[in-house]
Amino acid sequence: MAMHAPDCQHEDGVHPGLKGHALRHALADAEHRCLDSQERLTTPRRRVLELLLEADGPLKAYDLIAAFGEDGEPAKPPTVYRALEFLERLGFAHRIESLNAYVPCRLDGEAHAAAFLICSCCGAAEEFEPDFAPGREAAAAKGYAVSSVTLEARGLCPACQAG
Repeated sequence: MAMHAPDCQHEDGVHPGLKGHALRHALADAEHRCLDSQERLTTPRRRVLELLLEADGPLKAYDLIAAFGEDGEPAKPPTVYRALEFLERLGFAHRIESLNAYVPCRLDGEAHAAAFLICSCCGAAEEFEPDFAPGREAAAAKGYAVSSVTLEARGLCPACQAG
């Protein structure tokens, strides 16, 4: 489900999602974080998180809807959208606005500003934590109370630069 540009030269799987033990570990961590915050990682929420973690890149909601059923049946759209809302609220996933797609949060822990390096060729999105303190200070000086920040930067990932 990678979003490669037509002229992208490298193979799929250069930016692989989680598989096997790593996937099971990430889902178990999510369960524990939910329990600690007195929330429930219901079956639909867990399935959407699993799909995001397994993915080789950002996924659009309709990709999640289509892949949701393990028996090949798509999910009802409200099921997936409610799960995504929950996962975003608890910090398990982020929405990349410019792609209208979702990725799992790769930075565990407290709420943070989300920042992404997005490859214009293969569509990979890598999360990093920016230092947005100067931005918050500038906003506060103007009387704004910033509630969330998402930064998106486009370019070419190392694999596409080498390709």
